[in-house]
Amino acid sequence: MADQTTKPTDGELAILTVLWQLGPSTVRQIFDVLSAERDLGYTTVLKMLQIMTDKGLVTRNETERTHVYTERFSEADTQSHLVKDLADRAFGGSAMRLVMSALSNKRASRKELAEIRRLLDAAGGGK
Repeated sequence: MADQTTKPTDGELAILTVLWQLGPSTVRQIFDVLSAERDLGYTTVLKMLQIMTDKGLVTRNETERTHVYTERFSEADTQSHLVKDLADRAFGGSAMRLVMSALSNKRASRKELAEIRRLLDAAGGGK
């Protein structure tokens, strides 16, 4: 995503989520979090991080014996990029169709709906 074109795979997104939660982390730290949720090996996480480094999704600090990985893009930037890509590819660029589909497929809480209304009011100039 160095040029906002590389999309993370599901596995890469899981690693990025850990990095967003923990901040800069070693392979062991990332593995410990992910292995509590799913069955995978340490070397799998290491290989994925190597690939993600090559793709520009993470950076690796090699100054210490144990390498530390850091995400290159914030969670908000990544989410924004993925939503824009989805809207463009699946909904013809229509934000309305994307939102309508999301709301019809996943029930929103009252709190979420209130926040959506607030955002709509702010986007519409309070009309």
